[in-house]
Amino acid sequence: MSFAPHPDRFSFLHIDLNSFFASVEQQLHPEYRGRPVAVVPTMADTTCCIAASYEAKDLGIKTGTQVGEAKRLCPGIILIEGSHTEYAKYSAAITKAVELVCPVSHNPSIDEMSCELMGREQEPPRARKIALDIKQSIYRNVGEALRCSIGMAPNRYLAKIASDMQKPDGLIGLLPSQLPRAIAHLELRDLPGVGAKTEARLKAKGIHTMPDLLALDLKGMHNLWNSVWGDRIYHWLRGGNTGDDGAPVSNDVQKSLGHSHVMAPDFRNEEGAWAIANKLLHKASMRLRMEKFYTGAMSVTIRYQLTREQAERMKSKRHFSGIKQSGWGMEARFRQCQDTLTLLEAMRGMWARRPQGEEFRKPFFVGITLRDLVPEGEHQEELFGDPDNRGQLSATMDRLNLKYGHTTLHFGSMLAAREAAPTRIAFTQIPVEYGVDYM
Repeated sequence: MSFAPHPDRFSFLHIDLNSFFASVEQQLHPEYRGRPVAVVPTMADTTCCIAASYEAKDLGIKTGTQVGEAKRLCPGIILIEGSHTEYAKYSAAITKAVELVCPVSHNPSIDEMSCELMGREQEPPRARKIALDIKQSIYRNVGEALRCSIGMAPNRYLAKIASDMQKPDGLIGLLPSQLPRAIAHLELRDLPGVGAKTEARLKAKGIHTMPDLLALDLKGMHNLWNSVWGDRIYHWLRGGNTGDDGAPVSNDVQKSLGHSHVMAPDFRNEEGAWAIANKLLHKASMRLRMEKFYTGAMSVTIRYQLTREQAERMKSKRHFSGIKQSGWGMEARFRQCQDTLTLLEAMRGMWARRPQGEEFRKPFFVGITLRDLVPEGEHQEELFGDPDNRGQLSATMDRLNLKYGHTTLHFGSMLAAREAAPTRIAFTQIPVEYGVDYM
């Protein structure tokens, strides 16, 4: 396989929706346009903003800013509890709008998509025309408040980099003849896959800037990452194509699925946490069946808010929201199953063993994960079948919930949280529509 750079053509477009969640809210509510908006997971000063409009960003409010700090920076900021369902609908609508112009080849996340260009589409003037037509299609067919930045490049890795180089409403192309000098001004953290830990590891090895990184030859880049990933990045940054187009996909079978939730203040007690845990398990077990898996293990995680005195007395960590916390978790293994009742019994057994004491009176986070997933086709049925008809009960619940909404029929233990813990907003997971709802 040749890794020589392409001629001066663009093989990929990467579309990055600008401030997507906040822009959807401004599309839904015209009165919010031109005003600072922040989307939050729950209405509490201790949680963090998960998206901010550009008007809010101009004031220093961004993803990860604590809500209390956002209010200090902008007393009039509009806070909106995020709606996964609306964002999923808009993501799907935008994909359709893009495909009116060019087929979407890959959806890396809810607010990103990429298109592979073919033949004469790769010529820079034609590629630019396609990118501009995509912007217009989103504007006309989905909403005037929704903008995107588009990167054009010879591989998908560079196209993603280019899409981040000009925001909002940007359009940047990186041609092989301009590389790698066209990206020498970027920061190491601008590279996909380079987060804080990787950046620290690179700096420990003497790589502090992009010019430092680009000065390495192929062998040096391989040694820096100590894997073939270094070889790939070496070629990608120079406009080459390694055959996976900058987004290698794992062939491994999915091993787990689950849901977690930072609870609103009203639920930060033992009864509220139990109700939320039941809601999370209800959704996870339904997904398990929709995605045609059995599970043989479950883990439960609870995080508890500590007072200052408790935090000083105990070995504590700080949650990303700023809450000083202690944590507890447990895993249970059981015969493979996919029905909600069996999973509920397993969770109830673990819940009874959670820690007690003053330091564990204020839970604020609950997570449920189903592990050791086995595809339905590989599951071995029990010798004596399903004597309690638990599978049939779950199937009946699913039919009604798919038709009328995911919380139409449920066990009474989640009643208090029926309207709480909505499906978690996902950046990296493409939402799937099951029945009338998204998960």
